Amino acid sequence: MTSSAVSWRQYLNRRMLICVFLGFSSGLPLFILLSLLQAWLAKAGLNVKTLGLFALVMFPYTWKFVWSPLMDRFHFGRIGRRRGWMLSTQLLLVLSIGALGMLDPLSQVSTIAFMASVIAFLSASQDIAIDAYRRELLPDDELGLGSAIHVNAYKLSGMIPGALSLVLADRMPWAEVFWITAAFMLPGLLCSLLVKEPKVYGAPPKNLTEAVVLPFREFITRGGWSNALWVLGFIFLYKLGDSMATALATKFYIDLGFSMTEIGVVSKTTSLWASVAGGILGGIWMVRLGINRALWVFGVVQAVAILGFAWLAHVGADTASLALVIGFEAFGVGLGTAAFVAYIMRETDPRYTATQFALFTSLMAVPRTFVNSSVGFVVAETGWLIFFIICFVLALPGMLMLPRIAPWNERPVESQSKIV
Repeated sequence: MTSSAVSWRQYLNRRMLICVFLGFSSGLPLFILLSLLQAWLAKAGLNVKTLGLFALVMFPYTWKFVWSPLMDRFHFGRIGRRRGWMLSTQLLLVLSIGALGMLDPLSQVSTIAFMASVIAFLSASQDIAIDAYRRELLPDDELGLGSAIHVNAYKLSGMIPGALSLVLADRMPWAEVFWITAAFMLPGLLCSLLVKEPKVYGAPPKNLTEAVVLPFREFITRGGWSNALWVLGFIFLYKLGDSMATALATKFYIDLGFSMTEIGVVSKTTSLWASVAGGILGGIWMVRLGINRALWVFGVVQAVAILGFAWLAHVGADTASLALVIGFEAFGVGLGTAAFVAYIMRETDPRYTATQFALFTSLMAVPRTFVNSSVGFVVAETGWLIFFIICFVLALPGMLMLPRIAPWNERPVESQSKIV
C-alpha cells in the first residue's frame, strides 16, 4: 500500500472525526467574539478605537494556563476528567452566547463587555479540555494530520458567525441571530457525550500542588532555561503578524464599502473552500514534510498572504479582489496554523497535557488579546494600507527563529517517547 493511501485512510478514522467535531466547537465561540460581536457593535455605531479595545475581552485566552492545573487535577466522576470539563463548558457557552444577543449595544456596552469576557473565559476553558483530550487521543504519528483537521474544523466554524449569522442579521433581530448561532455548539456537546475518556499517560497529578508544579518543572528541565525561552518566544512571534492583520478584518471590509451580505456570502464562503483545501493539503503535505519543514514552508505562505490585504486596501471595494485575497489568506494561514498547532502538541508532555498546552496556547493568544487591542489606534494613525505592511514585517521575526527552533533537516524526538 502506498504512503498516500495510508494518509487518506488516517484521515477517515474515528479519531480524525472526533477532531472535526471538537475543532468546530472550539473555534465557534472565538469567531463569535471576533466576527459577530464586531459586526453587531459596528452596525450599532461604535467607532474603530472602541472596537479595537474590545479585543481586551479575550484576556482569558492569554491567562488560561493559570486555572488549567485545576483541569488536570479534578474530574467529574464516571463522566471523566476531559469529558466532564468539555461538557460543562459547552453547555454554559450555549446559554451565554444566546444571552449576549439580548443586550442593547447602545445602552449596555459595559454589560456586553462583561458577558463577552465570560464567553471568552468559558471558551478558553473549553479549549484547555479539548486540546488535552486531543493530545491524549492521537498517537505521535497522527499529530500532524490531527492538527490539520482540527485547525480546518476550527476555521470552518468561523463560517457560522462570519457568514450565516451576518446574512441572517440583515433579515431578523440580533437576539434571534445570537440564539441560532449558539445552537451550533450542540454538535460538539453531543460528541463530548458520546466519546470515551482517553488513555492516561503516566500518573496524573495526585494533588493541586503537583498539578501546578510538575508541568512547569518538566518543561524547564527538558532543555534548560535557554531552550524554554526560545520555545516561548517562537510561540509568541510565529503568528503575530497574521493575528494583527485579521484583528479588525470585518471593520476593514465595511470601511472599504462592502455590504454585510457581501462580507458574509462572498468573502466568508471563499474562505471556507480555501480553508478546506488548505487543511486537506496541509495534512497530507505535513506527513511528507514533517512538522519542522512544514513550519518553514507554510510560514512563508502565511506571511505572504498578509500582503494580500495591503493590495486589497489599495484596490478598494472590488468583489473579485476580495474573494481572491480572502481565499489566499484562508489557505495560507490554514497551512501555517496546522503546522504551528502540531509543533505545540509535539512540545507537550502527555502527562501534563492540559497545563502545558494551555501555557503554550495562552502565549499564542497574547497578540490576539493585548497587541490587537492597539490595532484600532494604529489603523487610525496609519490607514489600512500601511497597517498591513507593518503586519507583514512583524511576521518575519518568528520565521527567523526557525533554524534554532525547527532545523530543516532535523527530526526531533517526539515528547511521548520520553514517557517512562
